[in-house]
Amino acid sequence: MKKVLVLGGGTAGVETAIFLKKEGFDVELVSDRDFFYIYPISIWIPTGEVGLDSISIPLKDLSESHGFKVTVDEVERISASDMKVYLKNSGERSDFDYLVIALGQSKIKHEGIEHTLSICGSPQEALKIRERIEDLIKIGKGKIAFGFGGNPRAKEAVRGGPVFEILFNTHNYLKKLGIRDNFELIFFAPMEKPGARLGEKALKMLDRMFNKMGIKRFTGKKIKRFTQNSVVFEDGSSVEADLILFTPGGTGHPVIKNSDLPQTEAGFIKIEDSCQVVGFENIYAAGDVVSIEGPEWKAKQGHLAEVMGRNIAHNIAVKEGIKSGEPKGYKEHINIFCLMDMGNGGGLAYRSENKALLIPLPVIGHYLKKGWGVYYKLSKLGKIPRIPGM
Repeated sequence: MKKVLVLGGGTAGVETAIFLKKEGFDVELVSDRDFFYIYPISIWIPTGEVGLDSISIPLKDLSESHGFKVTVDEVERISASDMKVYLKNSGERSDFDYLVIALGQSKIKHEGIEHTLSICGSPQEALKIRERIEDLIKIGKGKIAFGFGGNPRAKEAVRGGPVFEILFNTHNYLKKLGIRDNFELIFFAPMEKPGARLGEKALKMLDRMFNKMGIKRFTGKKIKRFTQNSVVFEDGSSVEADLILFTPGGTGHPVIKNSDLPQTEAGFIKIEDSCQVVGFENIYAAGDVVSIEGPEWKAKQGHLAEVMGRNIAHNIAVKEGIKSGEPKGYKEHINIFCLMDMGNGGGLAYRSENKALLIPLPVIGHYLKKGWGVYYKLSKLGKIPRIPGM
């Protein structure tokens, strides 16, 4: 039985491990934490609707449900040319036939980034956001700035959706408490039209929502630095805030940048449509760690990472003669599909080569996303069937 070593315990890594095991491989997953964190529903941690346990799945439970091995360790170095991986505690590893890299991405480090917190950061960061918001609620007033950045070298490496969601959820949370009028909520981004990849309808809807909620906007200005209580732009203007929630654009993982793997100037791994790493027969990569090719509006999303994971399992099985068929590619699955939660409702956004839709879902949208969170956990554990694309 051929062995596959999967690096990364996020969306891409876990899905790859599950489906490799279904194909009959000996699978070991390496992760630097002992749980799988479900980022799409972490947006409710800052408003106190959920706790860390409710949006995490212990890797031990996933291991027992699907039969793959889990090693909790940190990847320090990858030598692709001689198929070796170096782990912080376990040392050198070469006891595998195939390597799958799903380490995710790092974030651009703006000057003063330590003065900000990100909903797309570590689980502990989400908890810290919760604490800081509660501190301001105790005072009874404050200014909170919400923003996200991009990477000109990798325009798909942006996380705007979760920032919009935490902004709208915070607005509704403060409104429920009856103190929204005491708070100034501010949105900022360096792009002229943040959210444009969702299409014109989405932009118009966001514009209406900002106006209705009384949210100030600062867009089209590049960020120069952050201070403890301000966002400073390159034109010299600034935004004052008691709390700055900012999600930077993505950049390559340090382990990848320091490896001999083929990579873009932004540090993302170059892959074929099959997710095979360019120039390496038995190395594959999936998720945020890779550079994806596609239309201008393309984005790295969880469902695409899962498609990559399933395709890798299929393609290795075909290569090994375990199953017949042709290799599968990820490019045909590039689209944007997300249920954006707004605290008191939601919106279903979809973007493909031919369509750009945004369907408002007042009230029910919020509960649909709550339901999706429950479904996602149960389906990951194999307790209920998984609906393709969901």
